[in-house]
Amino acid sequence: FFFFNDTATTEIYTQAFVGSVRCVQETGINAEYMGFYSIQKGMISRIGINGFGRIGRLVFRVALETNKAEIMGVNDPFITPDYMAYLLKYDSAHGVFHREVKFAKEFNYVQGTKVKEEPSFLIIDGKKIRVYNEKDPAKIPWGACNAEYIAECSGAFTNLSGCMKHIAGGAKKVLISAPSKDETPMFVMGVNHDKYKADLKVVSNASCTTNCLAPIAKVIQDNYGIVEGLMTTIHATTATQLTVDGPAKGGKDWRAGRAAAANTIPSTTGAAKAVGKVIKELKGKLTGMAFRVPTINVSAVDLTVKLAKPTTYDDICKKMKEASEGKMKGFLGYTNDDVVSQDFNHDPRSSIFDSKAGIMLTPTFVKLVSWYDNEWGYSNRMIDMINHMEKVDKKQQYQPITILTLHTKKKKKKKKK
Repeated sequence: FFFFNDTATTEIYTQAFVGSVRCVQETGINAEYMGFYSIQKGMISRIGINGFGRIGRLVFRVALETNKAEIMGVNDPFITPDYMAYLLKYDSAHGVFHREVKFAKEFNYVQGTKVKEEPSFLIIDGKKIRVYNEKDPAKIPWGACNAEYIAECSGAFTNLSGCMKHIAGGAKKVLISAPSKDETPMFVMGVNHDKYKADLKVVSNASCTTNCLAPIAKVIQDNYGIVEGLMTTIHATTATQLTVDGPAKGGKDWRAGRAAAANTIPSTTGAAKAVGKVIKELKGKLTGMAFRVPTINVSAVDLTVKLAKPTTYDDICKKMKEASEGKMKGFLGYTNDDVVSQDFNHDPRSSIFDSKAGIMLTPTFVKLVSWYDNEWGYSNRMIDMINHMEKVDKKQQYQPITILTLHTKKKKKKKKK
C-alpha cells in the first residue's frame, strides 16, 4: 500500500511501478497485474506567485494556512527579499503571520571570490522558497523551481499575450487575479468553474466584487429570473488610492485622487458587467458603480433587481440559505445576525448574504445585500481555482495511484532430459 499527497511524486512512482512489472516479467517471473486503484483525497498544487502586493502576499498565506498548495517561487522586481519577509509577517488587516519567516541570499564562489549572485529565498518554517526579481515574465525560471501554476498578481499582465510569457519561463498555466482585459475566460468558483477546460492556458479569476455578486445573482437568476438590475459595491480602500489629496493615479478619475481616509468616493467598476461573462444569461442585464469608503478591508454588494417571476423576500432568503448549504457551500455564506463589516474580516467565503439588510418594494422589485472580505475571500478563491484547474488538467493526463497490487508466480522449470 502506498499513500502520497503529492501529485508529482505519485506520477513518478506510478511510472516506476509499471516499469517494475515489466522488469519482473523479463526476469522470468510471471507477474500478473492485479489492481490499479486511485484513492485521492486532494491535490497539492505547485504554484508560483508573480507580484507580492496585497493579493500576492495573501495568496501566499492562504496556501500555507490551508495546505491546499505548495509555494515554489515568488517574483517581484520592486521588493527585496528582506522587505518581502517583513510585509509577509506583519499585516495591518489580517494580523501577524504566525510562522517562522526568514530570508536569505546565496552566492557562488570560485577560490574564495564571489562570482555570481544566486536567486534569493524566503524561508518559511525552514523551507526555502525561491525569490526572483524579474520585470519580464519570460525571464522568470518557473520551470527551475517546479512552479506549474502561476498566480499572476502583479496587475501588470491581464491579457493572454502578457501571461503567455510565464509559459515561456516553464510554467504550465496562469490564473490572473483581476478581470481579463481581452477575451480570456473568467471563472468564479461555485458559479461557472465547471466550464473550465484543460486546453486553456490562461484564465482569469474575475474580481473580488464579481466573486461576491455572481453567486447571489445566480441564485436569483436560477429561481426567479432577472429582467434587469443595478449593483453598488461599498468598497474598502485599496492601494490605488491616495493618503492625502493629490493627482489621481492615471490622471483620469479626479475623485480617486482625494484623501482615502477622509472621504467616501464615488468610483467606477466593471464587476456587474463582468457577471454577464460568467453567467451568459445575464449579459447586458446588469451594470454598477462603487463607493470607496475609509475602511482598510471588507466590502459589501448592494444588488437591486427587477425579477421576472414574483416572489417574497422570505422565499429569496430561503433559496439563499439552501444554496449556501448546498452546491455553493464554502463560497456563498448566509447570516441573519446584526452584523457589520468588521465581522467579516479574514472570512474565506466569497459572498455572505445578509438576510436582515435587504428590502423588498414589490413582489418583483428587491434590494439584496451581501458582504465579502475583498482580500482574504478572493485570495482563497485563487487557490481554489488553481486546485480545480489542476484537477481537470491531471484528469486528462493520468489517474494518480495509491495502491498497486501484483501477484507473482514462478515459472516451472523444465526437467532436463
